[in-house]
Amino acid sequence: MKKFLCLTVFALFAITNAIGQQTGTISGIITDALNQPLPGVSIIIEGASQGASSNFNGKYEITGVSNGTYVVTASFVGYKSVSHQITLDGENEIQNFILQEDLLSLDEVIVTGSSNPKTKLESSIAVTTMSAKQIEERSPQSTADLLQSIPGFLVETSGGETGNNLFARGIPTAGAYEYVQFQEDGLPIFEDGALQFANIDNFQRVDATVKRLEAIKGGSASIYASGAPGGIINFISKTGQNEFEGTTKLTVGDYGLFRTDFNLGGAIVEDKLFFNVGGFYRVDDGIRDPGYKANNGGQVKLNVTYKFDKGYARINYKNLNDRTIFYQSTPFVKDGNKVKEFSGFDANYGTFANREMANINIPQGGGGFFKADLEDGIHPKTTAVGGEFKYELSDIVSVKNSFKSTNIDLDYNAIFAAAWMGGVTSQADYATGLGINPSDALFTYNNGGATLNANTNLKRADFWNIRKKMDNFANNLAFNFNLDKVNLNVGYYYSNWKSKQNWNWSSFLASVEDEGRLVNLVDTNSNIEYTYRGISGISWLQRESEIKGTLNAIYVDAEIDASEDLTLNIGFRYDSDKYAGSGDHGTWGNDIGVLPNNNADNGVNILTGNYVYWDYDVSELSYTAAANYKFSDNVASYVRYSHGFRSPIEEAFYVAVESGQGNAALAELEPTKVNQSELGFKYSSEKLALFANAFYMKLDNVTYQDIREGGVSERKFANVNNIGLELEAILKMGKFNLNFNGTIQNPEYSGYEGSQASLNGNLARRISKVYFNFRPDYNISDKFNVYAKYSYFGKKYNDIGNTFELPEFGVVNAGASYKVNNLRFALDAANLFNTIGLTEGDGGAPANGAVFLGRSILGRSVRLSVAINF
Repeated sequence: MKKFLCLTVFALFAITNAIGQQTGTISGIITDALNQPLPGVSIIIEGASQGASSNFNGKYEITGVSNGTYVVTASFVGYKSVSHQITLDGENEIQNFILQEDLLSLDEVIVTGSSNPKTKLESSIAVTTMSAKQIEERSPQSTADLLQSIPGFLVETSGGETGNNLFARGIPTAGAYEYVQFQEDGLPIFEDGALQFANIDNFQRVDATVKRLEAIKGGSASIYASGAPGGIINFISKTGQNEFEGTTKLTVGDYGLFRTDFNLGGAIVEDKLFFNVGGFYRVDDGIRDPGYKANNGGQVKLNVTYKFDKGYARINYKNLNDRTIFYQSTPFVKDGNKVKEFSGFDANYGTFANREMANINIPQGGGGFFKADLEDGIHPKTTAVGGEFKYELSDIVSVKNSFKSTNIDLDYNAIFAAAWMGGVTSQADYATGLGINPSDALFTYNNGGATLNANTNLKRADFWNIRKKMDNFANNLAFNFNLDKVNLNVGYYYSNWKSKQNWNWSSFLASVEDEGRLVNLVDTNSNIEYTYRGISGISWLQRESEIKGTLNAIYVDAEIDASEDLTLNIGFRYDSDKYAGSGDHGTWGNDIGVLPNNNADNGVNILTGNYVYWDYDVSELSYTAAANYKFSDNVASYVRYSHGFRSPIEEAFYVAVESGQGNAALAELEPTKVNQSELGFKYSSEKLALFANAFYMKLDNVTYQDIREGGVSERKFANVNNIGLELEAILKMGKFNLNFNGTIQNPEYSGYEGSQASLNGNLARRISKVYFNFRPDYNISDKFNVYAKYSYFGKKYNDIGNTFELPEFGVVNAGASYKVNNLRFALDAANLFNTIGLTEGDGGAPANGAVFLGRSILGRSVRLSVAINF
């Protein structure tokens, strides 16, 4: 028996030893050109399922590799992939990799707006990408701030962290993100990004969970998104890998900022089940300090991925609960071709929002009070749950289905001080406008009751409260056919969404000074009060309305390898979309009589329950055709033509309610058509990378009112034509780097008739002909980097008539970072020289020396951060 046991043990040892001799380990270190370790690099064995990810020190290890000869490839976002051939004969093999930075990431594979993922060099689309590292280096203050780095997108950031505006390729809009679609992991954050007071950046935050950003401009965007001819902006999330990785970051700032970000990812079951979780929390006083916490909240994101032999399944979850302040117009003085600060109101840090307006308690007709809190700001409570599933049905056919259900509860509270509410005025003029003898007008502060200084100016400032309930379910099903030289994508997209809103707006009387205070007015002769606790107009506008949409779209996109160097692309999308809604606009100017001897309740808007209903259908075909020719491994050029559309926005539909005519008021309403032609050139080398894209854009069906004989108005449609050049370039000279991105364009109106014919040839409103970013940086050592950034925005006009000119301006940012072990310290300063930069004006063109209202960029701010990667 003992002999038998000994023989058994010996046999097992021999077998184990033989197996061990038939397998080995591949390991090594991944570094960049400066010999710095690169964490998170993907190392795979071509043709096998084995692989690894480098840790923070750049080390990787692949165990249990059978004997043989393999090609091992290391790839990382923002770097050129490197492959080495390795032969294993039962021993451990060490293979180090040095990755060269891929300037402009032209070798990076693009997954947005394409049926067949290809590198940027091989793709026939105008695309800008940013890795997590590049996003960190840019240190954006908001999503809009980050998007300013994308040529072709003119982005206004003066609203604060949220509520900003984007103009794609010179397409004029009233604001928001009307002609582009925001996506997270390939599905829209919400189907329509330009609903009233629901700018899509209200529901998106940039944090440590973002792996990379892909932004498609024009081109194939109309094939892969409904109503987004201007582009697709896709935020792609990190997903877990075998190696456990994480980051945590703490940021403080000189405006009371405290922010912490985190992200963790790794394997639950090696090679099979993975997770990633992350998010942020932030609180600050606001760069324009209102006297209370201006921004306060955060988000959590989670995904879990299960991989199997022929595909994967993933679930995604996001919860956003964040309050942000919205900054509106403030007073300025026109000074020739420039603007200057209005005396007593800080142009860089002043705001009409203040803690005296933080809580309102307004009496309503029929009893009761309406309550709202300005400190809630723009406050979305967003929950999104989704998933994706990909499966290879055969060597030729694969299927992928993605879905997401989004629920948003939005409470919107902001102070508006628009010109149509009245400009900055003296106390005497304000009293006279109400029919009060200035000598009988007594103006006192609501808080404390002190009489105003006679020189203190006044301004009407409105508290707008909007409460919205929004729901969206979206599903995208796509079959991919890899037919040798043809890659065909056939898909069906379905989305239904609904938004229900309630408005209650009231007017305040405010002093024009930093953190303007509430003011009361009484006519001492008649003892009639004209304000109620600083409120001059109780609930002057109320609205209850609903809009919903159902989208059904089928699309076909084909990429044809006509030769080794020539790739052709053709795509179609047919949308059959249905919209419907209702609203109660109420009656105007009611005296509800709840305030005795007070005129503040004399102009109340009351909802009557008299709903007006409407519906509207859109059926449109979008299409595109393109060709990309690769002259060499680092030079390519492409040409593309595309046709897309944008359905009317929510505001356009509301005329059905306002007029009381329902569908009859929408008879002439048409979708906006966008036709674009593009010619692109791409070049990449170790020292220089260039991506230039010339485009011509024609926008049809811009609505306007033509005044005919007898003063009768008629709705008509005009056009906008734009020719331009988008440019991205990076130049590396040793330790010195230059990064440039910019746009030159000339968007002009055409097609106006009758009384508006003189507008033809005018520049599209609120859009600059020239804007660019110039960012040099210098590596003092392999650990210490300094940078500066200059952003220029050319002059533009606030009105279609081109009478109200907003001057050009330039902004300087600067900063430094230092890395030691797994720590990264960074100091970043924005608007270093406190530039006044108007993104929009308000009202008519001011005379020289006159006071006017406008919205300027935020003043200087400084942030210090430390990040730990592990």
